[in-house]
Amino acid sequence: MSRIPVNRDRDQREHQSRVNEQIRITPIRLIGAGGEQVGVIPTAQAMEMARESGLDLVEVAPLEKPPVCKIMDHGKFKFQQKQKQKDKTKAHQQKLKEIRLRPKTDIHDVETKIGQARKFLEHHDKVLVYVMFKGREVQHTEEGKRILHLMREKLVDLCKIEKEPSMEGKRMSMMLAPK
Repeated sequence: MSRIPVNRDRDQREHQSRVNEQIRITPIRLIGAGGEQVGVIPTAQAMEMARESGLDLVEVAPLEKPPVCKIMDHGKFKFQQKQKQKDKTKAHQQKLKEIRLRPKTDIHDVETKIGQARKFLEHHDKVLVYVMFKGREVQHTEEGKRILHLMREKLVDLCKIEKEPSMEGKRMSMMLAPK
């Protein structure tokens, strides 16, 4: 089995933009420091304009005909690119939070649980609300439905119902997702 040699230096250079003296192609399309179109000019003239303004000449679109270059602070540009990349990786992972209730739970305690669910939904997490039935309580499922409907009414402004209240064994559950 033959192996193809990998030239890592070339691969890294392809991903980096060329700056100042690294740009050898002439002429280029130049964009000024303020974002204004300067036009198609020789590379040496563009380099001189960049030096006069105390900034760098950076190739932003190398595959265009002619290549597009911009006068900017290259260090600041690289820093902003790293910040954007870091922000992308910090995306919030949606979690599933559970709230457990019983059919005999007092109205004040249900209000407390509604407050907890509100915080979870504001933090963009899904909430699974379920009412546990023990023993003969299963005969009074309407009490569990009443509690779940109360929670739905109080949280309708923050969420959408992903799963309607349904009975699964000895527990009745409902799934809420943030809007």
